Amino acid sequence: MSDAVQPTAAEVRAAAEAVKTALDRHLAAVEHRSGEDDPAVYEAFNQLAAAAEVYDELLYDRYDEVTPFEIPGTEDALPPYTGPEEPNALSVLIRRDYAVVEPQRLLAQAQRVEAADDDESAEAAGTVHGALGVLFGEFEPDEIASRHKEFGLEEGDSTLWVTAADESADPGEWLEMPFEGVDPQQVVCRFDVSAVFDDEDDDLDDRDEVDAGLDEDLEPLDAER
Repeated sequence: MSDAVQPTAAEVRAAAEAVKTALDRHLAAVEHRSGEDDPAVYEAFNQLAAAAEVYDELLYDRYDEVTPFEIPGTEDALPPYTGPEEPNALSVLIRRDYAVVEPQRLLAQAQRVEAADDDESAEAAGTVHGALGVLFGEFEPDEIASRHKEFGLEEGDSTLWVTAADESADPGEWLEMPFEGVDPQQVVCRFDVSAVFDDEDDDLDDRDEVDAGLDEDLEPLDAER
């Protein structure tokens, strides 16, 4: 970061004071909590996390130094659960992002699927968007997640939410807008995967070495599997 946009020493000091204030508020909320899911404790927790994150960023930008604080992820930031104590139904919401990093590999795999189907009129695998339709129509999402490199894809962020309900939805009820209206307070648990959670460059280097080895194994697109 250039000197022109670096935070001032006063800004870093103010951020440190904000952390101290947030710590006092959090302790006071915990000392006077009204129950296990007291919203005041939840709010104080989020304020403390936000203040610590700001201080950590300013400290690094100004002094190239870090704190020992671990900023809680989104899983820890869920609001208090207010759903049924004994759910009779549940929904699992999954989002996985991918980047198309090897279009030729993607096309080759989709063409293999069409060839195996022995459909001479099939031409969907000739374009990237058509190939995606072929592969996601042929393989289960979990299989694509485990074999994404074979299909020329690179994993991005992913999240899985488990929500509870008193009763199952009616058939077809949510198909038009499946992810709208999810109540965070009905979420039993969630699991997130993202590069932002990688703390050490060494871990990234190790993973890159493993990925490189996998790519070498998968390089021949026309090899029989």
